[in-house]
Amino acid sequence: MAGGRMKLELSRVVQGKSRLGVLKGLGRTGKHSLEVPGCLLYTHLGTVPHLTQDTLHTLSSLPSVTQVSLSHVAEHQEVLEEFKVGFRKFAGLHDTVLYCSLHDPAAPCPTGYTTNKTVSVWGSGGRIEVTAAKFMALQAAVQPDWYHSMADGETWQGNTSRKRVRKSVDRTLAHLDECLLAHQKSRELDGVEVFGVVEGGDILDERLRSARETAKRPVAGFCLDGFQTGAMDSALRAQLMAAVAKELPEDKPRLLQGVGRPDEVLACVEAGVDLFESFFPFQVTERGCALSFSFDFSPDPERAVLEQDHVEAVAEPNGELRVDDQTQMTRFEISLKDERYRDDFRPLVEGCGCYCCKNHQRAYLHHLLVTNELLASVLLMIHNTAHYHGFFGALREALAADQLDLLKRRVLSEDKK
Repeated sequence: MAGGRMKLELSRVVQGKSRLGVLKGLGRTGKHSLEVPGCLLYTHLGTVPHLTQDTLHTLSSLPSVTQVSLSHVAEHQEVLEEFKVGFRKFAGLHDTVLYCSLHDPAAPCPTGYTTNKTVSVWGSGGRIEVTAAKFMALQAAVQPDWYHSMADGETWQGNTSRKRVRKSVDRTLAHLDECLLAHQKSRELDGVEVFGVVEGGDILDERLRSARETAKRPVAGFCLDGFQTGAMDSALRAQLMAAVAKELPEDKPRLLQGVGRPDEVLACVEAGVDLFESFFPFQVTERGCALSFSFDFSPDPERAVLEQDHVEAVAEPNGELRVDDQTQMTRFEISLKDERYRDDFRPLVEGCGCYCCKNHQRAYLHHLLVTNELLASVLLMIHNTAHYHGFFGALREALAADQLDLLKRRVLSEDKK
């Protein structure tokens, strides 16, 4: 089996579940690493939405792993095959590890198009049906450092029957076996790692079967699918994740798909998840909003930064915010379109060191948004990306200092200063 360098070294496991460590041996050279719990760098075709590469790299502490999805890449297969040297150079990416997922986590994915032999992805030109052979040809054209295998992930809806869930697990395992066999024969994928996908909907027995069988295969890690926001009750999700985690080897990473809200990230880390997709800042930006929640857990008031009154984030005209819909505003953000920010000359978040907060005020962002200026999305994406990755840094610090409960109170606004 190609690959084999990726290794998760855990330095601490809190209460038997929350894992702190470093994922080492990433990339073809094996020189990259990624701290866990952590997140990937979300992109559209290799570019963080609204940001140029130069603008992006003004931010510090960016993840070493860049995520691209086949839903964006599939329609460019012929071009990539003619280019011959992979997507990294095609997109102008340099010193980064490339991870290829099946779907874009920020985009809705219609259901009802999966068969025993195919899955479907949606690009700008519509639906593209993908067989295992086409899937592997796409991976050979992209030449990522790691990818997850084909999977039938259409069982996240709560009314899915047990029979359909069982079929999903069977299909996903069959896809994995076919992908692994083709992977071994591919010269382009030599040194590339494969993640197996754990399915099973909301049925415990099927989740455990999927986890056990996937763990028997020569995979470098695991993608936990079907747990995305709105898919199931949070308590059930935590229960299923904790049960699945017990079936997976401790030295291999667990990547959760489709979860990005800070409160959900915290709950999933407590259930044993290591890695997340960082699409949430993009969704917040598209709403014309700025992330504005506290993740400082230090008892020292002199270090207390990024502190924000969350009341303004929930005081929307409709009086209620839905949290089960990824298109709806959450309590972790403020809407700069609101008229109250017209003459608010504070930065988006006091103490934030990003370019936007150091140079501009809420009133200016409000003006850019109401006049439909493209610069609004650029500045918001700079801030939201910096704030979100700062949250993950604080999460790792809290685990190291045994202060996760304090961090949770700050993030969830249970402990006000």
